[in-house]
Amino acid sequence: MKSREQEYREIFMAEALEYYDAMSRHISELEKNPEDTAALNELFRLMHNLKSNARAMGYNQIGEVSHEMETIFGLIRDKEKAFAGTVVPVLFTGVDMLGAMIRAVGEEAEMPPTEDLLANLDRLVQGEEPILITTESDTDEEAGRKLELSDLVYIQIKKLDHLLNLVGELIIDRDRIMTLGREIGHPALQAAASHLFRITDELQYSVMDARLVNVGSLFNKFPRVVRDVAASEQKEVALRLEGQDIQIDRNILQIITDALLHLVRNAIAHGIETPQERERANKPTAGRLTLSAQTERDDVLIRVTDDGRGIDIESVRRKAVERGLVRADAAAGLDANAVRAFLFEPGFSMAKEVTEISGRGVGLDVVKLAIDSLGGQLRVDSELGQGTTFTLVLPTSIAVKGALLFELEERSYAIPLMHTDSVVALEPEELHVVGGTLMARIQEENVPIVNLKTLLHSGDGPLPAATHEELAGRQRIIIVDYNNRKLGLIVDRFLRQQDIVIKPVSKPLDTIDLFGGVTLLGSGHVCLVLDVPALTRLFLAKRP
Repeated sequence: MKSREQEYREIFMAEALEYYDAMSRHISELEKNPEDTAALNELFRLMHNLKSNARAMGYNQIGEVSHEMETIFGLIRDKEKAFAGTVVPVLFTGVDMLGAMIRAVGEEAEMPPTEDLLANLDRLVQGEEPILITTESDTDEEAGRKLELSDLVYIQIKKLDHLLNLVGELIIDRDRIMTLGREIGHPALQAAASHLFRITDELQYSVMDARLVNVGSLFNKFPRVVRDVAASEQKEVALRLEGQDIQIDRNILQIITDALLHLVRNAIAHGIETPQERERANKPTAGRLTLSAQTERDDVLIRVTDDGRGIDIESVRRKAVERGLVRADAAAGLDANAVRAFLFEPGFSMAKEVTEISGRGVGLDVVKLAIDSLGGQLRVDSELGQGTTFTLVLPTSIAVKGALLFELEERSYAIPLMHTDSVVALEPEELHVVGGTLMARIQEENVPIVNLKTLLHSGDGPLPAATHEELAGRQRIIIVDYNNRKLGLIVDRFLRQQDIVIKPVSKPLDTIDLFGGVTLLGSGHVCLVLDVPALTRLFLAKRP
């Protein structure tokens, strides 16, 4: 994987070579027509952009020459100097020198000397005549100059989206051909199908890799955000960034931008205390806020961590009862994770007063919706008085997802692996009826269990009370996890795990939020992809 410095240098080189080509073209146009205002304005803009980019990358010599050239083009634009006489060869020399310095960056070579050029540019600014010197070596260099093209190509994201969509269609057909090869049993067809599988697999990952960007491209925008929000809240906050080199699909990064902004603002407004409160708690007056990214198997984890006051579970519990989100007797029995889940309800806010940053009940519900739309997860860990960590678990790509295939009433369904915790097979005596709901003890945790067939066909009324009589033989159960809540779904048969391409459901089926899309299996059958967040919400609303 390329380092961040390498990637930034390649981007700088691509833009700098474009600027150089445009400068060469516009200065030639200006020589033909010194009154060409458009060419003059464009030269001024190009010099300014190159100066800024070069200084940001630490190429100060390029920045210095660009700055002096920008000054002279500004004087010409303001009619204080004319593009004529000795001004012309000096500026042409300046453009050539910029090209030579840009090529030196690309070749990691030593920069050419710029003292004579800078001296002439300074003379022009002061209104003096430059000293023009043409040497034989300069002439030889001009004759042997090579034309340079950038190694990078800019591609519109919609073109990559279209290409990835075509790859998705190819994967569906590949799976179909693989299935036909096994059914027919012809050796040549099976060999061709295996080769097609390898090629499409490599093509898929190549296209997905072309869409990857560094998380740092988003993280690096937050120092200013943190400064402004902290000033508004009258707090001191030190921001730390980690894992900027981690790569993720550009579309995913775009979707979580607002979510991450809400989490950062929430951490400063609700999490980190004022300097006075931190002093009383024996903490440094400046709060610590960390934005970090790391990979975990096929997922990308983005964390927002503060060392503030933490989440007061009892306060959230009381607020949820006041808002009518849960009955007082039911709230008393909820564990910490279930109580924290109320923070993501629309309109829920713990702020005591409304400010520009907080108190309107808008924020964490937006975060949850964004994560759900990606098929990701949001985890919350908090210790009272010590701080809070929000963890966004995101797929690296939203086009191709790992899924668990299973069968229900002789139909195939899929559940994204992102929300699949485990699969178990339990005997009826291992399931218990508590308050009309089946419960099982799985990995030291009590998990509610529901027959998926009953849940999908429950209609508008509540779920019927569960009984042991409806259980016949070993029960195959998929444990799904959403919003720190686990739910067991009884299915007929486990099939397999595979990567699938999810397509949106067409009208009028798109109004059924229990299904997150469809995919086409190698058998040619359409397979519905279940939406775990919607299923979990449906169960919570309908349970006895």
